[in-house]
Amino acid sequence: AIGTAPDAIAVSKIFINTLLAGAGGVMAAGTVTRLSGKTDVVQMLNGCIGGLVAITAEPLMPSPLASILIGAVGGLIVVYGTKMLFALKIDDVVGAIPAHMFAGIWGTLAVGIFGSGDFLVQLIGIVAAAVLVVPLSGVFFYILKGTVGLRVSEETEASGLDSAELTTVAYPEFK
Repeated sequence: AIGTAPDAIAVSKIFINTLLAGAGGVMAAGTVTRLSGKTDVVQMLNGCIGGLVAITAEPLMPSPLASILIGAVGGLIVVYGTKMLFALKIDDVVGAIPAHMFAGIWGTLAVGIFGSGDFLVQLIGIVAAAVLVVPLSGVFFYILKGTVGLRVSEETEASGLDSAELTTVAYPEFK
């Protein structure tokens, strides 16, 4: 609610920092992909998402420059996280793991790094979330595996879910 002048100022800071973090993610992802051969628009868009996810943990407190840095690191995390998943042969069709999980972890830690929170508290929060989510996910996937199954056909797996389900290649530079 923007009921007072300080509220309006806070909301405007949040808007600016959020936009700057997204821009930082785009620029970092674009720069890194360009330096490795060609500018990859898909990675730039995912870099924007990574920057937006990273700043979401605390969009009010960082300075505009810190917001750009937080977003840029989020964008880099997306690019390199995607490469890591590809090397591990983990098919993440839309890049959700690097953009949301990896960049989200970075954003949570950035709250402690950039002074608006305690780094150790942020780290404990990440570990606590993992302690809850990993076992629950394991149970959920075990149930899915026993009922509807978790795997696609070998042919679909070999071609990639992006090709089989979406009729496009999500990350052509890795093919």
